Amino acid sequence: MELFYRKYGEAAPPLVIVHGLYGASDNWVSIARDLADRFEVFVVDQRNHGQSPHSSEHDYPSMREDLREFMDLQGIKKAVLVGHSMGGKTVMSFAEAWPERVQALISVDIAPKSYRNLALASRTAANHSSMIDAMMKIDLSKIESREDADHALAISIGSERIRSFLLKNLRREQSGAFAWRINLEAIFSNLDAIFEGMDREAIAARGGITGFPVLFISGGESGYIRTTDHQMIRDIFPTAEGVTIPGAGHWVHAEQPKLLVKTIRYFLDI
Repeated sequence: MELFYRKYGEAAPPLVIVHGLYGASDNWVSIARDLADRFEVFVVDQRNHGQSPHSSEHDYPSMREDLREFMDLQGIKKAVLVGHSMGGKTVMSFAEAWPERVQALISVDIAPKSYRNLALASRTAANHSSMIDAMMKIDLSKIESREDADHALAISIGSERIRSFLLKNLRREQSGAFAWRINLEAIFSNLDAIFEGMDREAIAARGGITGFPVLFISGGESGYIRTTDHQMIRDIFPTAEGVTIPGAGHWVHAEQPKLLVKTIRYFLDI
């Protein structure tokens, strides 16, 4: 699948940013611009998100293949990979399949574990099934403004911040009607695959995924990466380092963008 992307900067080496669930490349524009002085930065829309094509398939084998195809089309043999949430798992899966094509790997607020039991995995995680259901139940033919959509979502989703994030996926078509950019049906039917973790035992038995530096960034107010996850991370990525960014929940790039860029620069020694 040929992914939509945005590009910033001309300096080498290439750095590819992969967004998370419900996200899109435009969520990462400010981060990309801040890094464009030292990298050729590409920010992709993953399948079923943003301006990329839709598909009924939405799992990590598919998404890592999309990323490989993207890099091939851009002539990128090796890149720094930065992934947030679902995007973090995409770049981890890519690294498992093609470690020779990874210059460095940075995972933002996601571990390689299964997140199927979100209630235990994170105190900040919302119920994704309920969120998607709420989005799908909105009768867009009766929506005349984003405020209307926000009021409709508020019936099921109390957090204004979460509603605002989800509504970034709402677009107005040339006809004036509203439509979702995100493929809600495909995401809903593939939630189990999205929450799936990596095969810790099998990867550890092979000596783990090595050959490049690895950083796991946690939001200080997020519960997506816990202390109990660190051993699993090291079993899969033996050289992995970890850092926590204070004052950030799961959406680190939106809540502490300057600290995130500073952390990435420090890790990559630039």
